[in-house]
Amino acid sequence: MRDSNVPESLDGWWMLHRMFSFDRHGWDGLPEKRRVKYGSHAGDLFEHLQSGKDGDVALAQLVGHRGDFMLTHYARSYEGLAYAQTLVDKLEIREYLEPLGSYVSLVEVDVYANGGDANRNLTSRLWAKIPRNRYISFFTMNRRRSGSDDWYRLPFEERARLAAEYDRIVRSEPAVTPVVSGSTGFDVYDCGIDLYSDDAAAFKRLLRSLRYGDSSVRYADFGPAWSGVQFSSHELRVFLDGDAVPALDPDA
Repeated sequence: MRDSNVPESLDGWWMLHRMFSFDRHGWDGLPEKRRVKYGSHAGDLFEHLQSGKDGDVALAQLVGHRGDFMLTHYARSYEGLAYAQTLVDKLEIREYLEPLGSYVSLVEVDVYANGGDANRNLTSRLWAKIPRNRYISFFTMNRRRSGSDDWYRLPFEERARLAAEYDRIVRSEPAVTPVVSGSTGFDVYDCGIDLYSDDAAAFKRLLRSLRYGDSSVRYADFGPAWSGVQFSSHELRVFLDGDAVPALDPDA
């Protein structure tokens, strides 16, 4: 029997984030013919994963010390994530990509954060393809479990109010498209949040508002974050060769 105190959620895409460092010196030491061949194989795979109705993939050049390259995978099933991971690991370029971390989650919408109405049309959130905006920020978050600030001991109605406030703030910045995913049982944090925008500074505006909201001040602990520049799969060689920042074609 379902516990009436536990909120329901609607689930969509399975998600896998993979972060890598890139051995540029090793790559640059390869003969040109092999670099062209390996880059072409990888680009073809990423375009294939993007074109199917059962999944998607986004490529990003990370900025900062937490990595050089991030892949964001969508799949309709857990097995689909495993399959995409295997296909990437078989690529020749994987010899030059060292895994630094990963994150597994499931796109979700909390029913109680949306007025308790499970019949609302939320398909656009649950099953939309990855937004093709220039910049991406991905961070993780836990609901706090300490003393008087224990989220899970709050009455259901209070959690619903705070969750609705949180959802409203996350979606309050018009320049940002958020994707919220749940990771309980699959990773070390409760949820992951992807933000997409063509204005990188908009991430700061949104996160400042979010951290000052009641739901975050007392009941949220934020984990690691990654940010970077999204680029098109046909620009992969530009990233690999490092002669320029790879471009993004939002229509590709």
